[in-house]
Amino acid sequence: MADSKEAGAEAPPAGAAARGGLSLVSQGESEEPSAQGSALFLGGNEVKSRAVVKYSSAPPRTAFARLEEKTDLKLPPANWLRESAKLGPAGTTILGNSRKSKPFSSFGMAYDFIDSVGNDVDVVSDSENIKKLLKIPYSKSHVSMAVHRIGRTLLLDELDIQELFMRSSQTGDWTWLKEFYQRLIDQKWQRKKKSKEHWYQKAILSKFLYYSINGDGAAQPVPSAAEQQESSSSDQTNDSDGASWPAPFEMPSSVSEDPSASSQGTEPLEPSYIVGHVASAPKEQNLTPLFNDGENSQGLKNDFVRNILWTFEDIHMLVGSNMPIFGGGRYPAVSLRLRDNNKPINVLTGIDYWLDNLICNVPELVMCFHVNGIVQKYEMIKTEEIPNLENSNFSTKVIKDIAQNILSFLKSNCTKEGHTYWLFKASGSDIVKLYDLTTLCEETEDKYQNPFTMPVAILLYKVACNMMMKKNQNKKHYGTVRTLLLNCVKLLDKSRHPQIIASANYMLSELFQLDEPKKEESSESPLNENSDESYSEEEEEMPDSDENGPYGTSSDPSDDSKAVAIIKSVGELSVPEKYKSIHQIRPSCAFPVCHDTEERCRLVLSYVLEGLKSVDSSIKKESDLPAADPNTPIPLKYEDESTRGGPEGLEKQMALFLDKMGSLQKGNYSSQSGMIPGSWQHKMKLQLILKSSKAYYVLSDAAMSLQKYGRALRYIKLALQSHDTYCCLCTNMLSEVLLFLSQYLTLCGDIQLMLAQNASNRAAHLEEFNYQTKEDQEILHSLHRESSCQGFAWATDLSTDLESQLSVSCKCYEAANEILQFSDLKSQNPEHYVQVLKRMGNIRNEIGVFYMNQAAALQSERLVSKTVSTAEQQLWKKSFSCFEKGIHNFESIDDATNAALLLCNTGRLMRICAQAHCGAGDEFKREFSPEEGLYYNKAVDYYLKALRSLGTRDIHPAVWDSVNWELSTTYFTMATLQQDYAPLSRKAQEQIEKEVSEAMMKSLKYCDVDSVSARQPLCQYRAATIHHRLASMYHSCLRNQVGDEQLRKQHRVLADLHYSKAGKLFQLLKDAPCELLRVQLERVAFAEFQMASQNSNVGKLKTLSGALDIMVRTKHAFQLIRKELVEEFEQPKSEETPPAADSSPSLNREEVTKLLSIFESRLSFLLLQSIKLLSSAKKKTSSILDEDVLLKTNKQVYSQLLRATANKNASLLERVDLLIHLLDQLARGGGGSTAVQ
Repeated sequence: MADSKEAGAEAPPAGAAARGGLSLVSQGESEEPSAQGSALFLGGNEVKSRAVVKYSSAPPRTAFARLEEKTDLKLPPANWLRESAKLGPAGTTILGNSRKSKPFSSFGMAYDFIDSVGNDVDVVSDSENIKKLLKIPYSKSHVSMAVHRIGRTLLLDELDIQELFMRSSQTGDWTWLKEFYQRLIDQKWQRKKKSKEHWYQKAILSKFLYYSINGDGAAQPVPSAAEQQESSSSDQTNDSDGASWPAPFEMPSSVSEDPSASSQGTEPLEPSYIVGHVASAPKEQNLTPLFNDGENSQGLKNDFVRNILWTFEDIHMLVGSNMPIFGGGRYPAVSLRLRDNNKPINVLTGIDYWLDNLICNVPELVMCFHVNGIVQKYEMIKTEEIPNLENSNFSTKVIKDIAQNILSFLKSNCTKEGHTYWLFKASGSDIVKLYDLTTLCEETEDKYQNPFTMPVAILLYKVACNMMMKKNQNKKHYGTVRTLLLNCVKLLDKSRHPQIIASANYMLSELFQLDEPKKEESSESPLNENSDESYSEEEEEMPDSDENGPYGTSSDPSDDSKAVAIIKSVGELSVPEKYKSIHQIRPSCAFPVCHDTEERCRLVLSYVLEGLKSVDSSIKKESDLPAADPNTPIPLKYEDESTRGGPEGLEKQMALFLDKMGSLQKGNYSSQSGMIPGSWQHKMKLQLILKSSKAYYVLSDAAMSLQKYGRALRYIKLALQSHDTYCCLCTNMLSEVLLFLSQYLTLCGDIQLMLAQNASNRAAHLEEFNYQTKEDQEILHSLHRESSCQGFAWATDLSTDLESQLSVSCKCYEAANEILQFSDLKSQNPEHYVQVLKRMGNIRNEIGVFYMNQAAALQSERLVSKTVSTAEQQLWKKSFSCFEKGIHNFESIDDATNAALLLCNTGRLMRICAQAHCGAGDEFKREFSPEEGLYYNKAVDYYLKALRSLGTRDIHPAVWDSVNWELSTTYFTMATLQQDYAPLSRKAQEQIEKEVSEAMMKSLKYCDVDSVSARQPLCQYRAATIHHRLASMYHSCLRNQVGDEQLRKQHRVLADLHYSKAGKLFQLLKDAPCELLRVQLERVAFAEFQMASQNSNVGKLKTLSGALDIMVRTKHAFQLIRKELVEEFEQPKSEETPPAADSSPSLNREEVTKLLSIFESRLSFLLLQSIKLLSSAKKKTSSILDEDVLLKTNKQVYSQLLRATANKNASLLERVDLLIHLLDQLARGGGGSTAVQ
C-alpha cells in the first residue's frame, strides 16, 4: 500500500456530472460542495448518495475489452493470474471481487483513517458486509458479524463461524463460544463444504475479467489436467487464506513480555505516541511503532483496493471495496458483471449491483451474458435504472429505511466501548440477535481468549491519541477521549502491555488542565458539557427500559435470554423509522467536574501513579534495588541544624545545587534503576515525573492561597523531589523544565516566608507538613528507584528558627534567579523574572528589618553603657547589606516605590545607629555627639534618595507621605536633641541656634499640615511644637543676649511670630489643651518681659492689654480641659476606668493643676498691674467712660480671683469653671482691649 492516501485515482474527467451521471470525487476536490456527489431520483423516491475516494491503489482505469460472441470463458486467457501494468501494484486483488474479507478488515481501515473514527463516521466496514446487512429482509442466508463501538463509530467485521470453530478444534480457543453456539443455536454444527459449482463460477468470472483487460481476446491452449488442478488448488488456497482467522493478536516482540530485554538488544522503539511530544508531532506518527509487518499480515492491514467515504442519506460510512472499475461506454467509469443467461437477475443480485455502483460512484453497469461459459451478448444499464430491472424490482426508499433502522438498532444496543458484540441471524430465520461476547467471555477463565481484545484496545488508544494531537481540539471532546482511554486500559493486561497502559494513563493525566483559571470550573465550562457522541461510563451498568423495550424478549419463550437485543422479524427493518425513537444516543461522556483544584490534581496524580507502576513493572532490574514497601515512608537522612551551621551551611548547599544545575546543561545521566536512555520506559517516566511535579506545584499553590502553609510546603517538597528525579534521568534539560524549576523555587520561597510570618501556628503547620497519603508515598517510592530525591532538601525543611526560615526563603529566590541566568530564560520570561527580583527585594527587606529590630532590642536592653557592643554593629552591617541588595533588586526592574521603601528603612536603620550612640555618657553632662549628627545626616540622605526615587507624589501618595513624615521626624529629632543637649563644648551658642533653626524649618517643610489625611493631626501637632520650640528659643535668646539691638529686634519679631503660629495650630487640635495653655502662658511671660523694659505708662498699659487679650483667648483651652474633666466625672462609678485614661495629655491632672496655678498667679499679677496703671492714669487725666468700665471690670475679676485662690478646698473642675467665668467677664468688659490711645 505504497500509494498516497491523497491520491484521487478514481476521479473522472471534468464534465462527468454534467452528462447526468453520478460523479466520483477525489479527496482533493471534496472541499467544493458542488462537486461532492449527486442525488438519485428513483420511482419518485429520493435517495441521497455521495462518495469520496479517500485512497486508491488501483492504476488509472483502462477501457474494458468487449469480447466477441462465442468466446469460450472456460479457456484461460494468456494473461490469466499474471501481473500486468494495467493491474498495478495491487496485482490480482483487483479481480478478486468474490474474495471474503479478513476478520479485522475494518480495523485496518480505521488505523489508516483515524481522523474519521469516533467522531465523523457512523460505520467502518467492508462493502460486502454493508451489502449483506442491507439485504437482510430479502435474504434467507445467515448473517454473522462482529460489532465494535469506538466513540460514535461502529466497526463491522465478518465473524466467520465456520472458520472460527475450525480454529477452535485445532487450538482450543473459542471453545466457550462453540459450546454456546451449539447449545443455543445449532446443536448439530458441522463444517459445510463449498460446492463444485461455486469454484466453477469463480474460475469463469476470473477468466472473464482477465479477458476484459487483455483486449486481444486470445485464448491460451487449455492447460494440462495437472496444471489445471494446480491452478484450481492455488485458487482454493488463496480463497481460504483470504478468510482465514488470524492468530490471537499479540504485541510485537519488542513490546511484549520482556520489553527491557528486547529493547536492549534491538533498536529501541520511538514512543511517538507519548503526548508530551505528540502535541507537536505530525499525525502520521500515531502509534505506528506498535504495528509491524507481522501484525499487518495477521489481518490488521488495510488491503482494500480503494477506501471510500460514502454518505448514504444521513449515514456516513468508511467503506472498503475491491470492485473492478473500467473505462469505456458512455461514461468514464463502468462496472463489469458476468451473468448466466439461463438465470434471471433476482432482487438480491440487483441490490448487490446497485449498492456496489453507489458506493464506488460508478454511473453505469455493463453486463456480459453467457451460456455454459460461451459469451452471448453485452447490455449497458444506468445505475439509477437497476432498481427497476425486470425480476429485480426493489424500492430504494426501503433500502434507505433498512439502513437507518439497522444503524439505530446497533447504536442503541452496542453501547459499551471495548466490548465485542455479535450480530447473528441463522440461515432461513427471520430473527436477528445481538450478543455481547465480552460479557459471555468474562464468564470463562481467560478474557484474553477474545482475539478482538487487542485490536479494539489499540484502536481506542489510537483514536484518543489522534483527538489529543489536534491542536484545535475543543475541550468538550475531552470527555470522549477520557472514556476511550479508560476503556482501553480496562481491556489490557497490565503485565503484558505496560507501554500502552503507561502512555494511556499519561494521556488521561494530560486531559486535566492543571493551571486553568477558576472561572473555567463554573457550570459554563466546556469541560463540563456533555458530548452527545458517546456513552457515559457510569451509565453503562444502568438498565434502561426504554432501550430494551422494543427488543424485549420476555414474552416469547423461544427467545434467547443471553441476547442483548433481538429483532423479532426482519420485516420490521423495512418499516420507516421503526427504531428511530432510540436512534439518539444518550448525552453522556461528561468530563468529570472537579469542584476544586485539589480534586483535579489528585485525579492527575492517580493516573500518573498508574503510569509509573506500569513503567516500573516493565524494568526487570529489580534485584539491583533494595526491597522497599511502598506502604511505608522511606526514611530520609536529616542533619542536625547545629552541625549544618544555619545560613553558612545553606551557602554550601546552594553552591552544590548550582554546580548540579550547570552540569545538567551538559546532559549528565544517572538512573539507579538501570533504565536505558532513549528507551520507552525512560521517555515515559520522564513525562510522568514531570507531570507529577506540575500537579504537586499546583496543589502547593492552592494550599498557599488557603493559608495552609504546612501543607503547601509538603506539596512543594514533593514537586521538587519529582523535579530532582527528572534532573537525574534527563539527558537534555529543556528550557521549559528549567523555568518550571524556577517557579517551584519561587513558590517554595513564598511558603517559607509565610511560615516565618505565621510562627504562632507552627504546631499546626508541622502536623500538616508531616502528613502523607498512600498515593504520595507510592509516587515517592517510584522516584526513589531513580534518585535519592535530596537535591532540594535545603529548601524544603520546616525550621523552627525565624532567621533560618527567612534565609531559606531568600536562598530559594536566589536559586530561582540563578536558574533564569543559565539560558535565555530571563529574556523569554520577563514577567517571571520581574516577580523573582521583586520577591528577592522583598525578602531582603524582611531580613534587613529582622536584623534591625534585633539591634534595636539589644539597644533597649543595654544599660547605661558608654560603648556600642560588637553584636549591635554586626547586626547593623547585616541589616545594611540586606537593604542595599534589596534596593539594587528593585532598581534593576525600575520599581521606584519599593526601592523608596527600602531606602526609607535604611534611613530608619541610620536613626537606630544614631540613637545607640546617644545612650552613652552621663545624662547631666550629655551633649549631642558628632556620631549622632553623622548618622542622622545619613538618615536624611537616604530619605531624600527615597523622595528622588519616587519623583512626584502622584506615583504613590501613601509612600510619598510616609517618607516625608520620616524625613520631617529626623530633622525634628536632630534639632530637638541639639536644642536640649547643646554641644556647647564644641560649638558656639549662636551656631547651635542657627543649626537648630535650620533643622526645625526643614522639618516644617516636610510636615504637610494642609492635606486631609489620618496623619494630619500629627502633622499639625508637630508643626505647632516646632513653632513653640523656635519661639521659646528666640525668647530665651532675647532674655540672655545683650548688645546688638538689631538682632534683639529680629529675635523679638521671630518669637512673637512663632508663638502666634504655635497658638493657632494648637487651637486646631482637640487633644492638646495643656500645650495650648503653656504656649499662651509663655506668650504672657514674653509680654511681661517686654513690659519690664518699658518706661512709659502708656506703653506698659498697651503691653498689659495685649497680655490680657492672650489670657482671654486661653478660654478655648480651659473649655477642652473642662470637657475632659466632666466626662471623667460622669462615668458610672461601677465601671473601673483603665489607668491609661488618666495618663493621656488632656487628663494629666498634675500638669493641669500646675498650669492652672501659674495661670491664676499670672492673671492676678496682670489684673493688679492693670488696676494700678488705670488708677494712676485716671488721677492724671479726666475720666473716660471706657476706662472706668475697664477698671471696674478688672477690679471685680481681681476680687473674685483672690477669693477663689484663697479657697484651698475648691476642686479642679470648680477652679476651671471659675476661670472660664472670669475670662468671659473680661471679654465682655473689654478687659483685653486697650483704652489708651
